[in-house]
Order: sequence, then C-alpha cells, then structure tokens
Amino acid sequence: MIAKLLLQNTCFVIGMGALLFAAAGTLDWLGAWIYLIASAVIGPACGLWLARTDPALLAERMRFTAREGQPTADKYFVAAIMVAIVLWLIVMGLDRRFEGGNAGAPVMLLGLALYALSTVLILWVFHTNSFAAPVVKVQTERDHQVISSGPYALVRHPMYTSVMLFFIGVPLMLGSWWGLAFVPLFFAMFAVRTRIEERALVAGLNGYADYTARVRYRLVPGLW
Repeated sequence: MIAKLLLQNTCFVIGMGALLFAAAGTLDWLGAWIYLIASAVIGPACGLWLARTDPALLAERMRFTAREGQPTADKYFVAAIMVAIVLWLIVMGLDRRFEGGNAGAPVMLLGLALYALSTVLILWVFHTNSFAAPVVKVQTERDHQVISSGPYALVRHPMYTSVMLFFIGVPLMLGSWWGLAFVPLFFAMFAVRTRIEERALVAGLNGYADYTARVRYRLVPGLW
C-alpha cells in the first residue's frame, strides 16, 4: 500500500507540474516550484501518518473509482470537480504566461501558510472521522457511525471547509489572480455536494438527521 501511495502522489505532482508549466510556457516560476515541492513532501508525509494511525481509511481514500452505493449525482460531482481542477491548473499556467504569477514573497508565504493550515485541518478530520472517504457512500461494511466530535461539532462538512483553504492558498502561492477567481466556483460545487452527501446520509445512516438538527452550519461556522 505504501508503494501505491508514493506512486499515486508522484503521478499527481508530475501531472500538476506538467499542466502548470506547459500552460505557462516556462519553467521560470518560483511559486509553482514551491507548490510542487510542498505537495511532493506533504502528500507522502500525510499518507504515511495515516498508514500508521488508520490504514483502513488510507485504503479507502486511495480508491478513486466509483463505488457500489455511491449516488449517481456524486459520480457526476467527482467527474466535474476533476475537470474543474484541471482547468484551474491550466488557467493559472496561462496567467503566468501572460505576465501573471508574480505576487511577491508576502503573498506567496500567505498562500503557503493557508496550504499548511488546510493540511493540518484535514489531518484533524482524518483523526476524528475514520469514515472520511473520497466519495459519498454509507460504509455499512465498516460499521459506519455518525461523527459529531472535533471539527464535526463546528460544521457538518469540515473536510470541504479545509479543502477550500487549499483552493485559496495555491493561487496565492502561484501569484495567480485568475486562479483565485475559481474560488467561488469551487465553493458552489462543494455546497452542492453537501446536499448530495446529506441526502444519502440522512437516508442511510442512523442518527444523521438528528446530527444535522444539532449542528446547523455546513461549511462556515456562524455563516452557512
């Protein structure tokens, strides 16, 4: 499993680099190199931590194919978010090609800090919720239970909240205002997914409806 983890992460980093630099038409892009190096370190480090603390969750998260019991709407979401991310990377590369991608050190450091904060919060989610699979599915084979502690006491979908910090941090790191313009799109997409997920969990997971009544906010504490 560790070999598969390292191979997947290497492929992701190489794929992202290829899209960014091909669209940019240059390798002279400090922010992109910092992002790719950070990803090459953070991905395996988090995976190795998860392999030690919750190997069942790691195995679940390394499966990217459609699952039995996954709602059709979520299959469409997964395809749509993958397309959106590819377009996002290409657009940020094009921004660099047309004289973008130079936001300065303070903005780059802010972006890197948001990336790091996103990672820490995601690890908190993983530590709290062993059922945090990458697709919507009631995991009856793993005795799926409602999780209401840790970040789940604040919002119903802390994973998506954490990921949104990543989508803000990366364009800042790369100095791409075009990439930052995608943030509302990503937020809207994850807002739609919260509804897909909640319909599935209310229908198939005992106690989830009561949980949604106790925790009011989906993504942003105090707002929504």
